[in-house]
Amino acid sequence: MIYLDYQATTPLAPEALAAMTPWMRENFANPHSAHAAGRKAKAAVEMAREQVAGLMPAGGTVSFTSGATEALNWAIKGSSGGIVTIATEHAAVLDTVAAEARRGRAVTVLPVGPDGLVDLDAARDAIGPGTGLVAAMLVNNEIGVIQPVAALAELARAAGALMLTDAVQGYGRVAIPAGVDLVAVSAHKLHGPKGVGALWIRDGVALEPLLHGGGQEPGGRSGTLSPALCAGFGAAAALAGQRFEADRAHAARLFDIGLRALDAAGWTLNGSQDARYSGNLNLRYPGLDVARLMSELRDIAFSAGSACASGSGRPSHVLQALGLSDAEARSSIRLGFGRYTNEEDLVNAIQRIDAAARAQRIAA
Repeated sequence: MIYLDYQATTPLAPEALAAMTPWMRENFANPHSAHAAGRKAKAAVEMAREQVAGLMPAGGTVSFTSGATEALNWAIKGSSGGIVTIATEHAAVLDTVAAEARRGRAVTVLPVGPDGLVDLDAARDAIGPGTGLVAAMLVNNEIGVIQPVAALAELARAAGALMLTDAVQGYGRVAIPAGVDLVAVSAHKLHGPKGVGALWIRDGVALEPLLHGGGQEPGGRSGTLSPALCAGFGAAAALAGQRFEADRAHAARLFDIGLRALDAAGWTLNGSQDARYSGNLNLRYPGLDVARLMSELRDIAFSAGSACASGSGRPSHVLQALGLSDAEARSSIRLGFGRYTNEEDLVNAIQRIDAAARAQRIAA
């Protein structure tokens, strides 16, 4: 299997697995218990908290959650005032914002241009008195485009609003701007385990709890934490910090190889080529039947869009926001790669994907 679906999830780093194993065997105590075994588990959680915070801006606290969806729901529902967000956000943001609109909160969803980037002049007009929260994804999960989060954070601050960024795809790969107030992340997009994420909360920012109960986490999040999941997340974050430049250079090299090959073969890149995380290639090919392509290449793992929306039968809302037609959106694929992708596998996969796409065109 050639795995090219890094935006859906990443391979678990061996270092993360090693960090988790002791807490799934003999060290099974509840980290919120006061006895010695509980204190030992709590120490592991606190170490992981520091490791995750190491990739965040200074001046805030990490609260562990079950994943980024919970973190985003907490940040949005726990804030107040009007919301300004972007049309290409993840469903965890857009659906939560829509739910808040039904409860009476004012909501503005900003469009993007053909490059996938928000217009800052439009954002400036929208972010003003009454705005309580601005929500923008750092790196888009479908097209890899990097939004001007730092500039949006300045606009939010000038309006007295909080700045939330969904940094799931960028955490550990792209520097998180210092001006943000809330950052949602997920371990399994960074070679950590599934089932754990975090919300970073700037000092002085107060949110209403999403989950009520024991209030075990900073910020008031309730629920018993898994020391194993936290330890795996922490190890993955620490490793990402150590490998930041090497991982970025490797992804950039793979991006250049893939884009050159597919651009020359008649594929078109979706979204900005420059303002982009290089571990993502989202491309379209005229008339491509993506379902047939995936069926013919079952030993290559790639995507027709976000994993959370796969099987819905609907064209990607992200690609539609770029102005693509339904046909163009449906003829697009996403290739995601990173630390454990080797050049030979990527070249092999691209050659086979292109050959299968050409065969479809000839048959048509």
